[in-house]
Amino acid sequence: MDQERKKELVDEINNIQNNQEIKDKEHLNESKKLLFKYLLFFAIIFALIGSSFIIGYKEGKNGQASRTDTFIPIDRTIIENKFPADGKSIDFSLFWKVWDLIKSKYVDKSSLNTQDLVYGAIEGMLEATGDPYTTFFDPAETKSFTEDLEGSFDGIGAELGVKDGILTVIAPLESSPAEKAGLRAGDKIIKIGDKATTDMNVYEAVDLIRGDKGTEIKLIIFRQGDKDTQEVIIIRDTIEIKSVKLEFKENNIAYLKINKFGETTYEEFDKAMNEIILREAKGLILDLRNNPGGLLDRSISIASRLIPKGKIIVIEEDGSGKKTNLNTSGSDKLSQLPTVVLINEGSASAAEILAGAMHDNQGTKLIGKKTFGKGSVQELINLPGSSSAKITIAKWLTPNGDYIMEKGISPDIEVEMTIDDFNKNKDPQFDKALEVTKEAIKSKSNPQ
Repeated sequence: MDQERKKELVDEINNIQNNQEIKDKEHLNESKKLLFKYLLFFAIIFALIGSSFIIGYKEGKNGQASRTDTFIPIDRTIIENKFPADGKSIDFSLFWKVWDLIKSKYVDKSSLNTQDLVYGAIEGMLEATGDPYTTFFDPAETKSFTEDLEGSFDGIGAELGVKDGILTVIAPLESSPAEKAGLRAGDKIIKIGDKATTDMNVYEAVDLIRGDKGTEIKLIIFRQGDKDTQEVIIIRDTIEIKSVKLEFKENNIAYLKINKFGETTYEEFDKAMNEIILREAKGLILDLRNNPGGLLDRSISIASRLIPKGKIIVIEEDGSGKKTNLNTSGSDKLSQLPTVVLINEGSASAAEILAGAMHDNQGTKLIGKKTFGKGSVQELINLPGSSSAKITIAKWLTPNGDYIMEKGISPDIEVEMTIDDFNKNKDPQFDKALEVTKEAIKSKSNPQ
């Protein structure tokens, strides 16, 4: 992070500290601690970005003391392979020494569940990578994560990440409780309920925010350009997400919005594509705003419908520096249609891959605001006991070789979407996209 950006963010947090009402001494101490930890983050780490997919929570954990149904007392647990087998291994006995200290000295041993301790140790190990995308899911979290990809869950309907070391809204989902309550892409979440988010990762925040339909959650947020924080009250609801929405605008221009890249997205896209072809649409506006990403293979499949065969969609670079091109498959049916792509701060991950591929291969105009900037690829690996791990396995680059981590993809035509526009149900970004699409249709019908 450059010094100017550090100063800007520190100034923002200072504004929070100076303007937020302090009601009692405990609140004051908590706020000071919050400011100090933000400054410490800015001094020692580069900007981190989080993304999980759609915001979820740890099912089965609320109201329970343990993360598993089976309670395993620590004083009756048998541990095998405690010590390294050869002199080349790291001295793992330190771990077991601390384990034994807990077992022998902890004041309330009867409350400790061995499985929870194991899960916690694994989480800590993955967290130590410094990569917010590399994480462990216990069985309840794995179930919740899978349900999120399938598109149905109870919550507020917002995607979270970590940006510049601060918990940040990547995108509120369309027509979700979060969007209706006024939450916007880029909002910094300072508190969830009464808990400061300073040391929270995305999945801890998920656990606090997600909850039963009809219940409310209070968020304290800070928005770029504001002088103080604001409180947002959101009523949770059941979130049913359709990946794809199709409408036809004036001049028979198809408007296709992709909200995420989930399990059913490709099938939904194909259905919309066939309707676009049947209606003989003259142009296409592809809306990837507030699309937090999802499954890489769905993004690649859709890119293959929009870009001719043999073109690079994305370049993966593994830990050794080896680069692999992922190409279109040859199922293109829409590449000849005049197309523009809408992007904003909530376009992330697989959405950025598709936008970058369209731009670099087709010369497609990108309209809106700079994207979120997530340039890594994760693999979800199933583990014993219905748990799983999500591991970052590669960086990704656009077809032109640009690594967009942290910096995002800039639009060809930048168009602001103000709070006033939002409140008045205006969409200047779409208006500009419609104008550019009409011009592209006219140019195609009247070649020079």
